Amino acid sequence: MEKDKARTDTHDDETLDDLSKINIRKQFLVPHPQNRQSYLKIKSYTPARLGLWRCGPRYKTQSVLRFRADHAAAQDAVFSYVHPELIKEMHFIETETLCHSKDEYLTRPDLGRRLSKENTEKIRQSIANHPKIQIVVGDGLSSAAIEANIKEIIPSIKQGLKFYGLDCEKHIFVKYCRVGVMDQIGEITDADVVCLLIGERPGLATAKSMSAYIAYRPTMGMPEARRTVVSNIHSEGIPAVEAGAFICELLYKMLKYKKSGLDLKAVESETSETD
Repeated sequence: MEKDKARTDTHDDETLDDLSKINIRKQFLVPHPQNRQSYLKIKSYTPARLGLWRCGPRYKTQSVLRFRADHAAAQDAVFSYVHPELIKEMHFIETETLCHSKDEYLTRPDLGRRLSKENTEKIRQSIANHPKIQIVVGDGLSSAAIEANIKEIIPSIKQGLKFYGLDCEKHIFVKYCRVGVMDQIGEITDADVVCLLIGERPGLATAKSMSAYIAYRPTMGMPEARRTVVSNIHSEGIPAVEAGAFICELLYKMLKYKKSGLDLKAVESETSETD
C-alpha cells in the first residue's frame, strides 16, 4: 500500500515538457553524425522531420509524441472556430455561408462558396458605395491561422495602401468559408478588387498557415486563372507584416492595370521587357 502511494505521489509531482515548443529545425537526435553542422544547416531550411533517429525500426518516443501533438493541433485548427471576441475587436461585418456545421462544411464545399439571401442583404446594406478594395476574412480550414495572423496583416495592408492614397474601410468575416465565396461578394459589393484572407489546410509543419486570394472584379463562375495567390503566411513562412506589405503592392497593381492572376503576370512581364 505504501509502495503504491509513493508511486502515485511521484507521478503527481512530475512535469512533462511541452513538445510542441521544441523547434524541429534545431532538434537533432542522430548519434555520432559524420557532419553535424552540415546536417543542421540542411534542417534550418525546412520544417521536415529530418534527423529523428530510431529505436530499432521505429521512431523514438519523443518523435512519435511530437508527431501526435502536431496532428492534434492540425485537427483542432480545422474543427475549432474563430473566437467571437476577435471578430468584435476587429469590427468585422459577420456573415456565414450556406453551411450550418463543420461537418457540412467539410462534406459540401459547394455550400461554402455561397451566401444566403439574409447574409447577402446584410453585406449590401453595410457596404453601399462601390469600394475600390474589399477585404474579406474567412475561417477556411484553419481558424488558428486567422487568430494567429489577422491582427498583424490587416494593419500592415492598410498602412501600405496609405502610401498609394488608397484605403479599405469595412472588412467582412465569413464563417464556413471557401475561396469561391469571394466571387459572390465581389458581385454584391461591386468592388474593383476583392482580397480574401483565409485559413489554409493545416499540416504537420504548421496549423497556422493563411493565404490571400486576390482578384480584379471577381464574378461567380470565373476561371481560377484570374486569381492571384499569396500563400504560406505564418511565422515560419512569410510573416504576416511582410505579407501585408506585398499584398498592398499587388492591390495597387491590380487597380492600375485592371487585371489579376495570369493576366496581371503577363502585363508585368511586358512592362519589365519594355523597361
